[in-house]
Order: sequence, then structure tokens, then C-alpha cells
Amino acid sequence: MSTPTPERKPGMSVREAGQKGGETVKKKYGPEFYEMIGRKGGQATKKAHGHAFYEAIGKKGGKKGGEATRDRYGPAFYEEIGQKGGQKVKALIEQGKKAAADAAAAEKKAS
Repeated sequence: MSTPTPERKPGMSVREAGQKGGETVKKKYGPEFYEMIGRKGGQATKKAHGHAFYEAIGKKGGKKGGEATRDRYGPAFYEEIGQKGGQKVKALIEQGKKAAADAAAAEKKAS
């Protein structure tokens, strides 16, 4: 004799119920609540595993991410972003020099 399988009742799935619960908590407590519990979880993880744990997962994740980016975009991508970065730094240096010269001129004029 086989046991009959229960029929699924119409209603919410587990996923839908979870989403509904999450939205209710979000409305009731706001985003600060999630920041607070996230911080508590991070502190508990830090206490349980220590600094070396974060170093290990950072190295693993960084290596994987770097390899994925390299495979996805290739060497030309790095050349392009390097050029953009260099141009941005150059522009910022020029802005700093101009601001310093303007400040010096304003100081000299005020004297």
C-alpha cells in the first residue's frame, strides 16, 4: 500500500512568505535595523574567526575577481582604464596648482 501524497494547498510559497516578512520588517524598523544587525553579525564573525579569516577570504575573492575581469575584458581594458586614471590625476594636479596660485594671489592682494 502506498501513502497518498498530500495535495498542495493554494497560497503563498515559502519564498513569497519570506519576501512578505522581509518587507514587513523593513517597514516596521527601517534600514537602520539592517545596518545594526549586519554590524552585530560582522563583529561576531570577527570575534569567532579573527583577522586572518578576512585576509584569507579577501585574497581568494580578489584573485577570482581579477581573473574574471581579465578574462572578460582583456589587456586593452587595463590600458584604457590606466590612461583614464592618469589623465584624471594630471587634471587634479593642475587644479591643485591653480588653486594654490589663486590663494597666493588673493593673499598677496590682501596684504
